[in-house]
Amino acid sequence: MEPIEIGLWVTGFLLVLVVVGMRVAFAAGLAGLVGLVWIFWAKFGYSPDKFGKALTVSVKIAGQVPHSKVSSQALSLIPTFILIGYLAYYAGLTRALFEAAKRWIAWLPGGLAVSTVFATAGFAAVSGASVATSAVFARIAIPEMLAIGYNKRFAAGVVAAAGTLASLIPPSAILVIYAIIVEQDVGKLLLAGFIPGAFSAVVYVLLIVGIAMVFKNVGPPVTGFTWRQRFEALPGALPIVFVVVIIICFVYNPFGGDAWGTPTEGGALGAFVVFCMALWRGMRWGEFKSALLETAKLTVMIFTIIWGVLIYVRFLGFADLPGAFSDWITSLEMSPMVILICILLAYAVLGMFMDAIGMLLLTLPVVYPAVMALNGGESVAAADSAFGMSGPMCAIWFGILVVKMAEFCLITPPIGLNCFVVAGVRDDLSVQDVFRGVMPFFIADGVTIALLVAFPAIVLYLPSLAQ
Repeated sequence: MEPIEIGLWVTGFLLVLVVVGMRVAFAAGLAGLVGLVWIFWAKFGYSPDKFGKALTVSVKIAGQVPHSKVSSQALSLIPTFILIGYLAYYAGLTRALFEAAKRWIAWLPGGLAVSTVFATAGFAAVSGASVATSAVFARIAIPEMLAIGYNKRFAAGVVAAAGTLASLIPPSAILVIYAIIVEQDVGKLLLAGFIPGAFSAVVYVLLIVGIAMVFKNVGPPVTGFTWRQRFEALPGALPIVFVVVIIICFVYNPFGGDAWGTPTEGGALGAFVVFCMALWRGMRWGEFKSALLETAKLTVMIFTIIWGVLIYVRFLGFADLPGAFSDWITSLEMSPMVILICILLAYAVLGMFMDAIGMLLLTLPVVYPAVMALNGGESVAAADSAFGMSGPMCAIWFGILVVKMAEFCLITPPIGLNCFVVAGVRDDLSVQDVFRGVMPFFIADGVTIALLVAFPAIVLYLPSLAQ
């Protein structure tokens, strides 16, 4: 049997494991190991005495992946920014940010929900983890919305959907993972997420205001805050803003010249600043311990997915499935834009059965080379490309599109992780309630993705300034 045929059979086996409920990390690791054994057994000859040799070689190859890949310096960015988010929460900075947003914005129709979106966007700028963002605001925002008469499904849907903003707004853990897989500049990809992330937040806000204006009982406004009360709330929100400014200045150096440090160093500096603020605000040992434990749990979950899937990716390289898929895509008699849209729609379907990080890790080694080939190659100039942009810019644009699709998958049934997190935090909500609450936000995400596809400048403006 040819390696490509083995690749297709093992990929089918992987999808079966995922559909029946096995975690993506373990399903991918198992499928990758089985595929490697099959590939080498076929290479050595299908005989019983050769099976042991094939197994030995495969185990050695698979065993090198966890350390060689997870020890990457770029991945060290992930725990530092997750730690920032949890320290900010346990220090009370997140609640202060929400309170400031509430006093300034809650007078709008659906004002508390709008405040939640903007506060979530601010928290995402220091957290980078959608799951952590959803968990934090499920504790803070939902009780306040329910207290003034919000529909509980709508309130839960707002928090679950707004949590996805952390996937785009830097420092996004998913963007970092994308950059590592496709070997692109982490800093430029994080920079590219600013405008699309803010744009997504604005689209969410417009949707919320529209719903609250049409359905009066869904999200009543909150009034009565004086200008003095509004300005009194600002100092509590300034620490989050201060940390964001420090990280941006450290990593991107807006004053010109080389960056002052790497994104990892920027994350470590931000974590230290938030830690000092937390001590100043009276954070106790138990809260600090909880922040460290929550950071460790989420980091281990992400890293486990990474090494498990990368075993499968190593098998794909031996099966030459990425090259075969790229050749097939470029041979289709369809316009590159139509093919790109079909790929994005395929991600929407896959997201119903896989978590966002696992989905990207599994598909990008195959899909990314095909998209680059559609555009004309990694080194193509903008004038000669299919999408009207150079190879590096196409990689950034496609990355933002894929990560936005990953956001979409965080709230789609039956796997939508943010929905499960919100339901898990709140005893008065079922997962079905949350899934019903996020349904309107599917429309908002669809509009956002369509606009990012139609107008690539939304994505590429800031990275083009950094060249």
